[in-house]
Amino acid sequence: MSNPVRDILAQLLAFDTTSRESNLALIGMIREFLAARGVAVQLFTNESGSKANLYARIGPDGPGGVMLSGHTDTVPVDGQNWSVPPFMLSEKNGRYYGRGSTDMKGFLACMLASVDTFLSAPLRMPLHLAFSYDEEVGCLGVRSLVDWLRNAQDRPAMCIIGEPTEMQPVYGHKGKLAMRCQVHGHACHSAQAPEGVNAISYAAKVIAHLGELGEQLALHQDKRFSPAFSTVQVGTIQGGSALNIVPANCSFDFEVRYLPGVQVQTVAEKLQAWTRRTLVPDMKQVAGESEITFHTLSHYPGLLAETQSEFARLLSGWCGSESFSTVAFGTEAGLFHDAGIATLICGPGSMAQGHKADEFVAIEQLDNCMLMLKNLFAWMKTPDASS
Repeated sequence: MSNPVRDILAQLLAFDTTSRESNLALIGMIREFLAARGVAVQLFTNESGSKANLYARIGPDGPGGVMLSGHTDTVPVDGQNWSVPPFMLSEKNGRYYGRGSTDMKGFLACMLASVDTFLSAPLRMPLHLAFSYDEEVGCLGVRSLVDWLRNAQDRPAMCIIGEPTEMQPVYGHKGKLAMRCQVHGHACHSAQAPEGVNAISYAAKVIAHLGELGEQLALHQDKRFSPAFSTVQVGTIQGGSALNIVPANCSFDFEVRYLPGVQVQTVAEKLQAWTRRTLVPDMKQVAGESEITFHTLSHYPGLLAETQSEFARLLSGWCGSESFSTVAFGTEAGLFHDAGIATLICGPGSMAQGHKADEFVAIEQLDNCMLMLKNLFAWMKTPDASS
């Protein structure tokens, strides 16, 4: 017996849509799938034309309705020890294995497998479908679609982001600011170290001050989140060429995962002001070309939705759970919410399996997701439409 969700998921997993790769082949497959059913799509490509968001709608014209949204990109498999082929569906013990099976091609498969249901009867409001790219590298790709929806007269009223939450509704997560600090000093032989400006040493001072700012952020806590405070982390650092050369350059990347309501730009401004005031003058006294610069790598807002809203009540009914929670990972939800679209998160699978070797999604989770979408259809169809 044919299993549409399994068949579609197998197709999606076969595409290597690691964020560094193009997603156009997968987008083309989705476009053909929808076109075969008479559903028109819009593409929002990046500047190079190598990646695209896909947007479609089913049902009547006009504003309102519900949007189902998910990202098409995945994290790499490099350096991971997989026991099954990562870009092929493997089934065992009630699970579907493959890169992206839980994060989040399982939800995309459910979206597509439900299209025929939503086309089977007239809808009293539109169903919107959104497939984005580059979520895994800072929610970068979806922004062109969000900007278009922000200005659209017929944008959706509600959005479900299908990130893996084990089909439990989620109303909040932290935002994230990722930045790079570049320290340019002055090289010389290490025997004459005072004549140089050690970029690594000054980078270390910046990192130490960043830690102090992190301690200040930790004083403000919100028990709805785990951890209950904003966090600061330095993830990568590069600098120097040889032990006997004072390093002229050093750079490091850091992130601030911040509670909703925290003015994260203030943190960045404080750090930059401190370096200009405290470090740069001393560096320039030795070498005038010395400098410390910062630039943003990515930034997405957090989400803190209202759990007592009508949308939250509806989602509870569709997914069969009244227990709302927050998640530690970030999503595109805050971007849609800031564009005026009420947004919540609920999808199959667990992030405990995401980003790991032998990533999987439980078949039961996909069945529960399809039940949620069936309930959504029952709510969206016109009252006199037969099921």
